[in-house]
Amino acid sequence: MPALVELREQGVVGAVGVGMNQSRMLARFLRETDVDVVMLAGRYTLLEQGAGDDVLPAAIATGKSVVAVGVFNSGLLAREQVPSDAKYDYRQASPQLLQRARDLATVCESHGVSLPAAALAFPLQHPAIVDVTVGMRTPEQVSRNLQLLAVETPPDLWRELEERQMLRPAGRLGTGAGGGR
Repeated sequence: MPALVELREQGVVGAVGVGMNQSRMLARFLRETDVDVVMLAGRYTLLEQGAGDDVLPAAIATGKSVVAVGVFNSGLLAREQVPSDAKYDYRQASPQLLQRARDLATVCESHGVSLPAAALAFPLQHPAIVDVTVGMRTPEQVSRNLQLLAVETPPDLWRELEERQMLRPAGRLGTGAGGGR
């Protein structure tokens, strides 16, 4: 880490960061090192908001940033209709997770928003999250994700998900880089 910080101070690199798919260690990096940004994979999504207990408060307290990746949870939240063979953490999703994703999709649809659009918009509601990055392989996927990102998500959607206990109340702390999408 010191070598990377030195390169940043010399202007060779613009920022220093780390990324992983668990939040406890990322919170330590934010609190105890000179990183500027962390990449949080799959741990602050419509299905999982545990990073709201450690990474996100640490980022706010230290004035550092978080990039959310894996917001589709390995594909479980990537389609409007959740298929039975959907993956979660790169494995077959359990029946309970499939049902949770389908319930989320139903609530999203009742607000005129698709599940994938809500999955992209959700992390951007937090002020510590400066970016959502998704993997894409084809020009069609790029176009689709741009269209999904442009969807306005009504505040009532987040409220209803919280009221139904499908999102943790701390899962939406204002508007982040997404401007309340």
